[in-house]
Amino acid sequence: MDWFVTSIRENPELAVFLTLAIGFAIGRLRFGGFSLGNVVGTLLAGVVVGQIGVKVDPLVKVVFFDLFLFATGYKVGPQFFRGLGRSTLSQGFLTVVLCVTSLVTTVAAAKVMGYDCGTAAGLMAGAFTESTVIGTAGNTISRLDLSEAEKARLLNNIPVAYAVSYLVGTGFVVWLLSSLAPRLLRIDLKAESRKLEGRAGDSAGQAKARPASREWDVRAYRVGEALAGRTVAEVEGSFAPDRVFLQRIRRGAEIREAAAGTVLERGDVAAFVARRPVLLSGRWPLRDEVEDAELLAVPLATRDVVITRKDVANRRLAEVAEEYGRGIVLLKLVRAGEEIPFGPGTVLNRGDLLRLVGAAADVERTGKALGYLERPSSETDIIFVGFGILVGGLLGALTLHVGDLPLSLTASGGALIMGLVFGWLRSVRPTFGRIPEPALWVFDTLGLAVFIGVVGLQAGPTFVAGLRSTGASLLVAGFVVATIPHIAALLFGRYVLKMNPLILLGACAGAGTVTAALRAIQDEAGSKVPVLGYTVPYAIGNILLTAWGPVIVMLTR
Repeated sequence: MDWFVTSIRENPELAVFLTLAIGFAIGRLRFGGFSLGNVVGTLLAGVVVGQIGVKVDPLVKVVFFDLFLFATGYKVGPQFFRGLGRSTLSQGFLTVVLCVTSLVTTVAAAKVMGYDCGTAAGLMAGAFTESTVIGTAGNTISRLDLSEAEKARLLNNIPVAYAVSYLVGTGFVVWLLSSLAPRLLRIDLKAESRKLEGRAGDSAGQAKARPASREWDVRAYRVGEALAGRTVAEVEGSFAPDRVFLQRIRRGAEIREAAAGTVLERGDVAAFVARRPVLLSGRWPLRDEVEDAELLAVPLATRDVVITRKDVANRRLAEVAEEYGRGIVLLKLVRAGEEIPFGPGTVLNRGDLLRLVGAAADVERTGKALGYLERPSSETDIIFVGFGILVGGLLGALTLHVGDLPLSLTASGGALIMGLVFGWLRSVRPTFGRIPEPALWVFDTLGLAVFIGVVGLQAGPTFVAGLRSTGASLLVAGFVVATIPHIAALLFGRYVLKMNPLILLGACAGAGTVTAALRAIQDEAGSKVPVLGYTVPYAIGNILLTAWGPVIVMLTR
């Protein structure tokens, strides 16, 4: 055992990996419907491993924190700038109300309880599960004109307050938004979900995860008198509003592609693509089904397309499908990293990612018409990432002195801002700056985990003492700070902004950056619809709450 401890102490990189392994294992543990998650699990693991006195170069956590912040900005950039437009003003107002209330409540609680600026920053970070506050507040504290011992004390108080208030911030807010708030607002989540889905043109089943391989089918039928003499376009249009495509035709021994103007002849065998309920319904006019393996072997391609064209953005999906989508099936619509339900009435936004499937030529044609067709690749544009963080860091290094307090975005805050800008640029001109989903996951999840793990390792020796001195009061303060802003936002959104309650709950989860609450709301509603209110507030909330780190230090110093 002595050899093991000595090896970990002398090779701090091993301590980091040990912390990650233990932390992610802790994060997977479930207590009923609640789990600590990777962030808190890694923090606690770092605290435990840090008891042996591991010293990790602070540069390690800064590098990974910058990667995390840039990835966060990159993901939410398109939705953040969209949130500044008129179409989402109500969601933006709601987010500002919640975030400003969170700042005021945190500062008031810190004053009443007599907390120092480190504890106050950790209190907000935990109550709103916004780990970035740890970094931005910590960077500000490190720049204060204080002794090194005092700086270390304040910095070590941040993870103590974070760990305690996180339990309240996650556990209670999830229950508040998913169970208590619907009762307070006197709404039935499932009924509201059905109404909203009806207006959007979705069914409850479509709003959930959809097994696309079974939803759509390809079948071959012999053409009879009813369809003979009609063009392919006329036959497809006769099934409206259902989407039915005629892909290929066998005429004698020859197989040909079905162009819109092709005229069907009696005895042709045609391959139709449609949803299974349409093919099996009593309204389907063809009964002479043919097993023709060669005809049915339609070569399909599945590709991701990013909406970039101005004449496509802000239009309903039905209109876009009618103009560009012949022969194309939409499998998934992703906005700000979240899959959202869609139907004919869904309005497309610039930066949305659409996963399309269809004949390779049709997918290529539609992709170019909608925006940018992603090419399958696992390569990350590191030039883009490197220059993004560099430019953001230089911008963040600019300092404004208020009295003896230096205020700046810090290099990490600049990385977040430039991530927003570069993410938006990528959505507008997606020919550069590609960060594939797996790489984005590494930057986002692993970047934050390493940062939090190193924070835990550094705070380990003093963590227990700090917990004993402020732990009990932090439970009360965490409850107050987590609850009041969400209740204020709920009342403001419902009675002032007159928001749909399902969208309102999703917006509150997004504004407070409590993703676990969104999942719980969706489970209670039996629908993914709440995510429609989540994406824009989540983008704006991330920026505002992160910016509060230095502000809290200034106000509670």
